[in-house]
Amino acid sequence: MNKFTIRQSLLLLLTATIWGVAFVAQSVGMDYVQPFTFNAVRNLIGAAVLVPVIFLLKKINTQNDEDFTGNLDEALTDNEHGHEPEKECAFTDNQKKGADPSEKLLDTCRNLIIGGISCGVILFIASNLQQFGIQYTTVGKAGFITAMYIVLVPIIGIFLHRKTGPRMWVAVAMAIAGLYLLCMTGVSLILNMGDLLLILCAVAFSFYILVIDHFSPLVDGVKMSCIQFFTCGVLSFLCMMVFETPQLSQILAAWMPILYAGVMSCGVAYTLQIVGQRGMNPTVASLILSLESVISLLAGWLILHQSLSGRELSGCVIMFAAIVLVQLPGRQYRQ
Repeated sequence: MNKFTIRQSLLLLLTATIWGVAFVAQSVGMDYVQPFTFNAVRNLIGAAVLVPVIFLLKKINTQNDEDFTGNLDEALTDNEHGHEPEKECAFTDNQKKGADPSEKLLDTCRNLIIGGISCGVILFIASNLQQFGIQYTTVGKAGFITAMYIVLVPIIGIFLHRKTGPRMWVAVAMAIAGLYLLCMTGVSLILNMGDLLLILCAVAFSFYILVIDHFSPLVDGVKMSCIQFFTCGVLSFLCMMVFETPQLSQILAAWMPILYAGVMSCGVAYTLQIVGQRGMNPTVASLILSLESVISLLAGWLILHQSLSGRELSGCVIMFAAIVLVQLPGRQYRQ
């Protein structure tokens, strides 16, 4: 393993750590404010944090483009005395045949807005289901149940005509068994409200991942994320005004968990994910990021002194094994 891979892996591990600890922030935040209020402030802060990141990345990209243009001009100057004129003319003809830049820009802006709003709407549903659910269960359980989306995404993909192999069904069976041990802990063995909301949250996040998978190759990821956080924040704000009674004193009292969830979880962790995944094997990156569920369990134990029974821990182990199994490299199936 070279230095680059080690550095990228550490960045992704830091991302998973920030996201795992964010479950603690979400749980503590519920001691002061209601769910819609927490998510409204958190996501609007997250959108605001990404604005300077967008300008910073734009400046870096502009500098890279200028360097590239300078090198290209230098190369053309060296060959200006007739070296391979046929290729030069072919290059010019290809430029002329290219798509209209204004039309391409319009398509990009359209995809950016549609993608950002679509992701924001689904994120609004998923994050608020998670925020309501975390009130009725432990941080560790919330992290592991939410991580079920990693297994659910390929299942939903079947309905989109994406083929999968038998290993996926083994992972699904393991995930169901782990979920049973983790959630069905009472005498009556019935899902409690928090577990049910978190399962619905995992389903919503599955659709969220598929929407991102569709739009992310078409647009700038940071810009789309900024739009999605803003959309989620505005929708949560509207629900906050209708269904809750927010008070500024309560929001100020919850400043630490809200700032952590907004600045660290939304802004910093997302940027670290973009940087950390660059040049990394996607499977390896996904495996490292899936440690978020384990870290949420450890964070709940260390910070909030929450503990799980032997049965619940067994469920966590089986679910994590299913998450790892579904992401291990293997035979590639046509989509």
